[in-house]
Amino acid sequence: MGLGFDRTVNGSRAVTQYNPPLDKIYGNISTCPEKLLLWFHHVSWNYRMNSGNTLWTELCFRYDHGVQKVREFQKVWDRMEKYIDRPRFLAVQAKLRIQARDAVWWKDACLQYFQCFSRQPIPYELERPIHNLEELKKIKLPMGHHN
Repeated sequence: MGLGFDRTVNGSRAVTQYNPPLDKIYGNISTCPEKLLLWFHHVSWNYRMNSGNTLWTELCFRYDHGVQKVREFQKVWDRMEKYIDRPRFLAVQAKLRIQARDAVWWKDACLQYFQCFSRQPIPYELERPIHNLEELKKIKLPMGHHN
């Protein structure tokens, strides 16, 4: 079990659409850039990433990174209050609150969904999910083509 899609010569062969040397680089799990790894390869949850983390742990930290970044943006924005007119400041602050809330539920949803397959714990260093997967599955976004 793992994550990603095998587009190598052993899978869908989509990698053959790329000219040399990219076909060989992308087709080899050892040389494929990490940002493209799951596009070209089905990767085991225990695969070691460049960071030394397993794929599962790296995935958890990357989703958490999104949450932490929006919280940083909020802190930076809050320090700008004296430089920004009040209506604009409050409007952006409200949008950042929405982004922070959404980043948390997105992380919770994605990690708990993938955890059903990885059967691995979320690293102890990360915040515990505040939403459970069954609650999150009930959310209907106002986008008819996605629901």
